[in-house]
Order: sequence, then C-alpha cells, then structure tokens
Amino acid sequence: MRCLKWSAGTRAVRGLGFSLGRGGSATHKSSLPALASIGVGVRLASGDAAGGAELKKSPLYDLHVAKGAKMVPFAGYSLPIQYQDSSISDSHHFTRKHASIFDVSHMVQHLFRGPGAVDFLERITPSDWHDLPHMEAKLTTLLWDKTGGIVDDCMVTRLGDQEFFVVTNGACLEKDVGFIRDELKRLKMQDTVKWSVLQDAGLIALQGPGAAKALGKVLASDIGLDTFYFGTSRWADLKSCEGAEPHTVLISRGGYTGEDGFEISFNMVDKAAPTAAIIEALLNAAGPENVRLAGLGARDSLRLEAGMCLYGNDLDDTTTPVEAGLSWVVSPGRRKMPGSFNGADKIISQLTPRSKGGSGVERRRVGLLIQGAPAREGAEIQKDGQKVGVVTSGGPSPTLGKNIAMGYVKDGLHKSGTPLDVLVRGRKREAVVTKMPFVPANYYKAVKK
Repeated sequence: MRCLKWSAGTRAVRGLGFSLGRGGSATHKSSLPALASIGVGVRLASGDAAGGAELKKSPLYDLHVAKGAKMVPFAGYSLPIQYQDSSISDSHHFTRKHASIFDVSHMVQHLFRGPGAVDFLERITPSDWHDLPHMEAKLTTLLWDKTGGIVDDCMVTRLGDQEFFVVTNGACLEKDVGFIRDELKRLKMQDTVKWSVLQDAGLIALQGPGAAKALGKVLASDIGLDTFYFGTSRWADLKSCEGAEPHTVLISRGGYTGEDGFEISFNMVDKAAPTAAIIEALLNAAGPENVRLAGLGARDSLRLEAGMCLYGNDLDDTTTPVEAGLSWVVSPGRRKMPGSFNGADKIISQLTPRSKGGSGVERRRVGLLIQGAPAREGAEIQKDGQKVGVVTSGGPSPTLGKNIAMGYVKDGLHKSGTPLDVLVRGRKREAVVTKMPFVPANYYKAVKK
C-alpha cells in the first residue's frame, strides 16, 4: 500500500473538546490505553451545531470530494449523500452483498471516567452497567427525569471498571451536552465523573458481509476476528501503508444496517491517526469489487429495512422506550427498582398492561408494508376512516422491492397482520402491520450451544 495524504481542510468552527468533572481518574483499574489529549477545556459555542453555523468538515471530507461525492448538510457537517458512480439503490445493494464504508464522524463521542461513572449512567439510562463485561457494548437511551421521554439513543461500551465510551447522535449535540451537564450538576456528581468529548475525531462504519475480510487487509496484527462477536469491542492497530507506523483505534462490531460490520473510532488514543489515509488504504487493498464508499442515502434505506430508529423521526423527547418498542433496553433488574433511573416510575408502569395493573401505553411503534406509492414522514395512518397514528419513517425497500415504513399506532392495533390505511398525497393506500426487521439481520454472533 502506498502512502496517501488527505486532510479535512480548515475546519470552519472549533471542535467540541471540553471536560466536566474532577477527580476519580487516578487510582481505578483501567483497560483503556493512555488517551490523547483532545481539546480539553474548549467551551461549546452556541450555534456550533446549529443550522446558522458554517458546516464542519469530517476527516474524510477531501476524500469524499475526490471520489465524486454529492455533499449535503447534515448535523452541522458537510457529508456525502451518494457518489457520482453509484445511485443510492446501487450502494444499498452493494452493502447487502459486499461491504461499504460510511463516514459517521458527525456522531458525538464521549468518555465517562471515574468512581461515579457507573452510577451516573445507571441514573440517566434504564440499563444495567455494573455487570457489563469489559469491552462489551449495548444500545440504550438517555432519559428525561420527569417524563421518561427519550433524550437520545446511544451506544455505550465499557472500556474499564470505571471507564465508558458513549456515542450519541450528532443532530442532538447541543441538547445532549446540556442534558449531561445539567444531570451531573443535579446529581452532584461533578467530582466523581470526568466527562470529555472527543474533538474532530474520525468515526467510520464498515458494513456488509465482506466487512471482516476487508478490515483484515489493514490490521497490523491478528486480533482474532473469528471470535470478535457482535456487541463487543477491541483495540487494534491499523496501517495506512507499508513502512508507516500503525495507529491504535477502537473497533466495535455492530452498526446501523442490520449487516455484519464494524464501527471504528480513530482518535481516542492516537490523535494523529490518519483516518483518510487508512480508509484509502483499505479501499485499495480490498478492491472496488469488494468495498466502496457509501453515503447518507443508502445508510437511511439500510437502517429502515433493519427496523432501526432515527432520532427526530422515530424517537423524540415525548416518546418512552416502551412506546418505541425498545423495552429491552430496560434491564430486568432495573424493572424491580422504582425510582432508580430517570423516568423509572412511569416506564416500569408502562411495561405492565392495564389488564394486569399497570398503565400500559397509548401508542406503539410498528412496521408497515404499504401498497402503491411510498409513505413518508408525517403521513396519516387510519383505521376505518379514523386517524389512529402517523408514519415517522418510510420509503421504498431496495431489497424487498416493496414500500415499507415505521410509525406509531394506537395500542391494540400493533399486532402483526393488522390491516390499516395510510394517506399518501391525499389518497388511501392499503397497509398491513408487519414485524421488524423487514430484512433479516446478519450479525456475527457466537453460536449458542
């Protein structure tokens, strides 16, 4: 592999990079390599992630442009929606058959460290973190205290006894930062939790059945890909070219497409890790017949087929995990502990239907197969001419050749096979509730004995 030099250009605004909390990091056991000093102390300026600010550029920006990407504004960044040599549908099918690289550097990468880290995460999410093994990860939700509404959905990886890596949505940056800051203050945990956000850090998703083989092309040493299962993470050294020093990255097996794949954080330990050079090396080593760049368009159609939520569409501040069909993020042990996490009393009551003494829910997230034209966000869902819900995400499924959607309907109408109607541009279209994911998942999991 030959060395290539890419830069992200001059960033239009300051990166995040701030830290809240003091202490708690000197004596506890850790499996986390020494972290790079990444912009600690910079205050988040109002509007950095807002529509009025000039767009930021990811570490792959120049590579995207060189490869003919159509760039669009998304979550405060200029990101590719597709590439000139591939339609969105082409990229979608290629990912399902081979592997694609998605730039997800707009996502916000946090580190929580210190003796209060576990307790803090167990307060602001409904999940159990005390018993999570090192280098394992799972999806959860940040919750508002009074309502149990979802602040954001996020991935949490345990790096050590008192160290956690958390990835939240870029579009929710200002809200999430304010929420975490206010919760640390409300819970009086500033002295026991050290919270930092990585600045200008590359985050890449390599997705598809060929992802593992492609990743192996740039691994500097064997990390045991055969036993590296979905929901786990490993430190690895990646190479950009022959003769160059490898760079340490954090790799998590999982993603947002329903396929096997990896999410790679480039600058947690090694601030100088050349994200673009490593990605270019991977593309060259794997070959265009096996791995290609893909954009936001394919990422959205893939996640919709996988039945995965998009915050702001399928999840919001007024929706609880139970309503969203995410009851599984509420760990079994937490269900018997009223008041132990934000919104616990409401959420625990919702887990039990009214017929059994709980409050249940008024609405539930469902999948829909729709005849005729595709339904989009905001389309009305009807039963016998009466409004019973709304579509939150929808579009054609390239894999199925059918129109699919997600939305919320009244409780009782959520069972698979329930016939409904959806208003698409003023016309009724027949729809039927169907189980999700729409396309079977292809995660790399250990075989159960």
